[in-house]
Amino acid sequence: MLHVTLRQLRIFEEVARFGSMSRAAESLHLTQPAVSMQIKQLEERVGMALVEQVGRKLFLTDAGTELADHARRIGIQVAEAESALNQLRGLERGQLRLAVVSTANYVVPRLIASFSARHPGVHISLQVANREVVLAALADNRTDLAITGQPPEGSDVVAQHFMDNPLVVIAPPTHPLAQRPRVELARLRDEVLLVREAGSGTRAAMERFFIERGLELRTGSELGTNEAIKQAVQAGLGLGVISAQTIELELETGRLVVLPVEGFPILRHWYVVHRTQKRLSAAAQAFRAHLLSHNPAGTSARPPRRRGRRRAAA
Repeated sequence: MLHVTLRQLRIFEEVARFGSMSRAAESLHLTQPAVSMQIKQLEERVGMALVEQVGRKLFLTDAGTELADHARRIGIQVAEAESALNQLRGLERGQLRLAVVSTANYVVPRLIASFSARHPGVHISLQVANREVVLAALADNRTDLAITGQPPEGSDVVAQHFMDNPLVVIAPPTHPLAQRPRVELARLRDEVLLVREAGSGTRAAMERFFIERGLELRTGSELGTNEAIKQAVQAGLGLGVISAQTIELELETGRLVVLPVEGFPILRHWYVVHRTQKRLSAAAQAFRAHLLSHNPAGTSARPPRRRGRRRAAA
């Protein structure tokens, strides 16, 4: 009989996913020596090597690959069992895992706060990352609900629109275009445009918008956060395309302005997404309903197809 613990399997699953002891430790909020010790004990109980170090890289052995697959499936079953039990408990207690794209983190904490005020017994864990990481968490069942501007394509997810998210062009108030009542889209050819990193929904929406209009732009620095984009624009390094929901403070204090560019804002939406076969806990169902209360129509849809010129993928 294989005498291993769920904790060991969970740790090994993270090591296999990241291919790194240190990154697995960071994800699990453990020290690297603690992770290494658990993997060593797991190998002793299995009686075979599960990982091997080649230079600075960590690789799974054949036995490790096999065990990682089983560990992932066991983790899914444990999560489903937990959700079923939480449903029986109701909302007095419960766990809710959320994965949110970084731009949505400007609006989601307020929604979490209002939900928590009504359901203080629900413990919420929040992962904030770019779209690729969030969708990977959804696919691997490491989150109950995901919030993104562009749901994944396919029939294995349910996506519901709960809030609009317009993209605007920002500039420092001293920029020459800031004084114009209207800015032609073609005028942006003469400007440096700061962009988010690859994998960002904002960048994908921006690029699609300009490609559909046959406009080639000068792109400057590639920056990993909305805050970095805002700081760079304030410093005069270029213009930025960003969610209007991320610049409320900067507009109030006069540090940034929104340019009246032809064709803007780009209309996007926020979606709450879950896997079709996912058994949502009472907490997850309640939080989804809380989000949809911001969208009276409660629009439910598969990932939207491209329709019209004003809507872009997020």
